[in-house]
Amino acid sequence: MTTGWSPAAPLHTARLDLEPLRVDHAGEAAVAFDDVSLHTFTGGQPATAEELRRRYARQVVGHSPDGTEDWLNWMLRVRTSGRLAGTVQATVHRDDAGLVAEVAWVVVTTHQGQGLAGEAARAMAGWLREQGVDRLVAHVHPGHSASGGVARALGLRPTGTVVDGEVRWAG
Repeated sequence: MTTGWSPAAPLHTARLDLEPLRVDHAGEAAVAFDDVSLHTFTGGQPATAEELRRRYARQVVGHSPDGTEDWLNWMLRVRTSGRLAGTVQATVHRDDAGLVAEVAWVVVTTHQGQGLAGEAARAMAGWLREQGVDRLVAHVHPGHSASGGVARALGLRPTGTVVDGEVRWAG
């Protein structure tokens, strides 16, 4: 059974508008994320616009096929330029201790180093906590110091658990 949430709400930070994911983001996202260096720590390769359309069509449903997870996805848009800068996402599920959100973020190469991932992730995490999420979890490659910094800014700490080469951070 899903946690019963409504879809992701629009969020705003000092510099960003966090837009709930739409299928029509795919064309713009394919161009913005067309950079193999974004896959250095996660593997894979840039997706085409059609691949993103199919992926986004699955994600905007808002929950897993079996109903055990809710999916919340936002596109990051820089307010001053109107340009797409990245994504943040949360997969929410319930365990014996309450609601848990597994969170992730990606910032396009041209916008890295500006603190946008942390800014967006903090906005998302704040909203998730307002909605009743008890705990946040992230999986960060041990060599990705920038993502480790974002996880730390969310109050997460590395655990001893490693999944697919990524350290589980929790808080």
